[in-house]
Amino acid sequence: MATGVPGLDVVLGGGLEPGSVTVLAGAPGAGKTILAQQMCFANATPEHKAVYYTTLSEPHSKLVRHLDPFDFFAPQALGPEVEYLHLGDLIRDDRPGRMGPLVDEVARKTMDEHPVLVVIDSAKAMRDFTGERELRMAFYDLTSRMAHADAALLLLGEYTPAEMAAGVEFSLADTIIHLAYEPREPIDRRWLRVVKMRGSHHLEGKHTFRISACGFEVFPRIETLDTGPAQEVTGRIPSGIPGLDDLMGGGIGAGEATVILGPSGIGKTIAGLRFVAEGISKNERCLYVTFQDTADQLVKMAATFGWELGAARDKGHLVVHHVPLGELDLDLLAERIRHELAQGAIHRVVIDSLAEMVFAARETDRFPAYARSLTGIIRAVGATLIITSETAALGPSQEPIGGVTFLFHNVILLRYIEMNSSTGRALNIVKMRNSDHSKDVYCFAIGADGLTIGGPLESVTGVLGWSALRTPTPVS
Repeated sequence: MATGVPGLDVVLGGGLEPGSVTVLAGAPGAGKTILAQQMCFANATPEHKAVYYTTLSEPHSKLVRHLDPFDFFAPQALGPEVEYLHLGDLIRDDRPGRMGPLVDEVARKTMDEHPVLVVIDSAKAMRDFTGERELRMAFYDLTSRMAHADAALLLLGEYTPAEMAAGVEFSLADTIIHLAYEPREPIDRRWLRVVKMRGSHHLEGKHTFRISACGFEVFPRIETLDTGPAQEVTGRIPSGIPGLDDLMGGGIGAGEATVILGPSGIGKTIAGLRFVAEGISKNERCLYVTFQDTADQLVKMAATFGWELGAARDKGHLVVHHVPLGELDLDLLAERIRHELAQGAIHRVVIDSLAEMVFAARETDRFPAYARSLTGIIRAVGATLIITSETAALGPSQEPIGGVTFLFHNVILLRYIEMNSSTGRALNIVKMRNSDHSKDVYCFAIGADGLTIGGPLESVTGVLGWSALRTPTPVS
């Protein structure tokens, strides 16, 4: 049974099996009720409705009122397709064996009316009104009888990790989904993890989700997705930067990933814009991902160098995806890039920059695997990638935060240098995998046409540090 929740079926390996029991566990406010109700409205029909039982949770009028802002909510489906029923009176009964009538009611309705989905919210509330032995027998009876139906059963509860490890609900459940809300700066994170799922290959790890007007949306972490092999492309891709392609043996290898390192203001963004401008001039579709400059700011910046990107953006030849730093989440970013790549052939991709992505990650151990997967999904469609990364303005250039330069085929280093009491700019190709390239350090300048590569620095040492020192000229 497809859940109807974007991204969730990918994590679950296809959806939920009819007759299965799923526990949605998480703290208050994690999103359990919204998720369950969205699944109800996505799957219910007049022939096979969804039945939503409440125990001691919110009144039905309040539940429905809170649904009104969501796009998935269909008021006309209330009753004929999605039915809300209250089990609180059965739970509050002081007679022994009070769980028996509750199980009988749920099982009877399921067998008589053949719903597609049955929800009990909150199942944990049942623990407050009976002992462990009766509760175990009730859950065993309920799950056994539901196994013979075509309906999927959802049990919702504000369970703690300790309760998830020992509760009878979790030992009997076919699937356990843990939802969590993680406060952090600058943006909080919601994630879910499939703790257990019988008979299916689900995606492991924490998967980001968000709740918006569209409802519940899951963004599978790309490290768990099979991106497939890189598309076979050959040849060289011109960068558009005068002189650079000669240093790289004819240009950037098609389908390769290149990182441009350098301090703030050195020209990394300009290099990225020139790269996509060159692609557009060759009728190639390009994607530019930016975390600081907006699309309009980038178009204006490019125009100062004579590169007209506005018309290309209007025609869809250039896609600019701007993610403000306050909204940057790695899993959302990966999903947006996957979406753009799926919309049509993308030949060139620029991501500006790596530093913001590392800052957003907050998971140092995760980031190398994430970066590898991100470059993998781009190379899988045959696109050529340039990604920028910030370094210190002065002193020797350090490995970027995250230590991921080993993932890239090519590494280009831009830096400031001091020569004769003036500041200049220098460039060198640090690495080109499986390709010959210039080993010298070259001057470059930023002028009316963007970056222009000059001649090599001769009789100079120390350029790997913060200054360049001329070596003595031998006396003849």
